[in-house]
This record gives sequence, C-alpha cells and structure tokens, in this order.
Amino acid sequence: MLSVLAAHAGPVRIKDLVDFDGVRGNDLVGYGLVVGLNGTGDGLRNAPFTEEIMSNILERLGVNVTGEQFRPKNVAAVFVTAVLPPFARAGGQIDVTVSAIGDAKSLLGGTLIMTPMNAADGDIYAVAQGTIIAGGAVAEGDGATVVQGVPTAGVIPSGARVEREIAFDLSTLSNLRLALRDADFTTAVRIEQAINGDFGRQVAVMLDSGTVQLDVPRTRMASVAHALGRIENIEVEPERKARVVVDQRSGTIVMSEDVRISRVAVSQGNLTLRIQEAPIAVQPNPFAAGETVVVPRTQVAIQEEPGIGLADVPDGTSLSQVIVGLNALGVSPRDMIDILKSIKAAGALHAEFVVR
Repeated sequence: MLSVLAAHAGPVRIKDLVDFDGVRGNDLVGYGLVVGLNGTGDGLRNAPFTEEIMSNILERLGVNVTGEQFRPKNVAAVFVTAVLPPFARAGGQIDVTVSAIGDAKSLLGGTLIMTPMNAADGDIYAVAQGTIIAGGAVAEGDGATVVQGVPTAGVIPSGARVEREIAFDLSTLSNLRLALRDADFTTAVRIEQAINGDFGRQVAVMLDSGTVQLDVPRTRMASVAHALGRIENIEVEPERKARVVVDQRSGTIVMSEDVRISRVAVSQGNLTLRIQEAPIAVQPNPFAAGETVVVPRTQVAIQEEPGIGLADVPDGTSLSQVIVGLNALGVSPRDMIDILKSIKAAGALHAEFVVR
C-alpha cells in the first residue's frame, strides 16, 4: 500500500494554471489504408470495408478493378487521428496516431497511404502519409502466439502536413479570458492580483471562480501576443481543494495537505469463512453387486482475525497521521480504503473523496 501526501506546490506560472481563450488545438480524424504488411493485415471476408477503400484508391490512380476479387493479407483499414495545434501554419508537420479497425494482427512495417484528415466542420486540414512505428511485437508459431504491447496501433512522427489554417486572428481581440483548469475563487483572485500588480494598474478582473478577463488595450503592450507572453510567466500560488484519491486496484492513497478529520471512533476487524470440500469415493466389496458412490465431506470454519479495537481519533487530526497509525497496525490496503470510506460516510472526513 502506498500513501502519498500532496503538499502545497508553491508558486506556479499562470501558463500552467489557465487556458487562454481561443488558444487551443483542434482534433483531426481520417480513414485510410496501410499497405506493406507481412501477412498480418485484414481478412477481407471479415472486413469488407478494407476492400472497398483499396478499390477506391486504385481507381483514383487509374487502375480498373471492377469485378476483380481481392484477397491480399498485407493491407489494413485504419483510423488516423491527430491534434492540430493552435496557430499551425500551412506546410507545417504534426504527429499522427494510426489504429487498426479491422481484424489485422499487426501494423509493424506498414506504410500509411495518403489520408485526408478532417476536423469537426468536415473540412480537410491535413494529409497524412508515412511509415508506421508500432509499439508492440508478435511471435506466432503453429501451436502458440505471443503478443507484446499493442502491435495494432502506432504513430508516424511528423506524419501529416498541414494544408489549411484555422481562421482565428488573435490580434483583433480587445478582451481575452483566462480559463482556470481547476476552478477556484481564491486562485482566481490571486491571478487577478498578480497580473494587476505586475502591470501596476487594473488590467484584469475576476468574473467567476473559473474565469479572469484581461483588458488588452490597458496593458499598453505592442500586441495581444506580447501581453500573453508577459502574463503567462507571472507566478501565482494556487489554492487546492482538500481531496483524497484512492485506487482500489493498487491500494494507492493520495491526499492533499489540507485534509482534516473531526473527532470519530473507529473499529475494524476481519471475519474469514473457509469452506473446504473433500469428497470420498466408497466402493463395494469384491464380488458384491453395487456401484461406487461418492460421499460428500465438507469442512466449515469461521475465523475472526484480531483487528483494530474501538479507537478515538481526536478532533483536528490530519489524515496523514491516521494513515501512519493504520500502517503501523498492519492494516491491509483494502481495509484501509474501507475505513476511509466509512469515515467519509460518517461525515468526519472533510475532503472530496475520489475512488478510482
């Protein structure tokens, strides 16, 4: 079991706390074909869409395939995804992720054929093509197959070229909003005060717990980009909510420094029920008429292991002190998580409780 105490991080740059309005990426997706696979592609009987896209590509290249029957095993239909970064310009290159959608076994060594990539508005913003770098491996024999990683997905570094730019002019903005990634009134006030203190005048105002608005003309900077370049490096100490996060699978508990527990009594014990079947086969005597009979034998035992007696946790105790005490008593991770759930249900744990 691992317990982690998350203390205050100290001053953090504003660029690490907020997103600037309009400065964002855009998701792209495309549907294409990977060729050059070593017999690990789609089975066209199970993935007819692979045959369809292959026919379309060949016909665009001037190859007449009408009525022909394809049965190759070195092609695979894939989805191609990418994120078009903010202010990406035509001719720039971005990374793409390629994922098989049919029954292909591996994309190792494959080459993605020219694939248009569309945004949510349906327009084409990039075109992807290149050799796939897959992150897995497949070893197959007559009697067994070993797969390591995920060979049916891979990446193409700088595999797409930007063909269209996003229509967004940052220089025309007179007011710009800073959106906090974790909404908090205290943090928003500190960002407002830090920006105004750096410029020496009122240029920012908090609108709500998640938004600070910047009056760009009052910054007296040469452009909006110059103003943001100055603001994003101003340091602010963020305020975090008291939070406890537990992972039941690994037994990991992460908590913030401000978690507190009111006075509460805790008692915990384990009850173990064991049932063991040991059937006995009874056979008839020699030369006697009869059948072999299986006689059931069941052993049942109940064992109550010593646990935590009724303990009084005083008011104002930090959760870290409780965790240290439970660790000293040898409480298992699952039992510790159950204890924390019970304390929260009793209203004595003053923090947001997140279970994953």
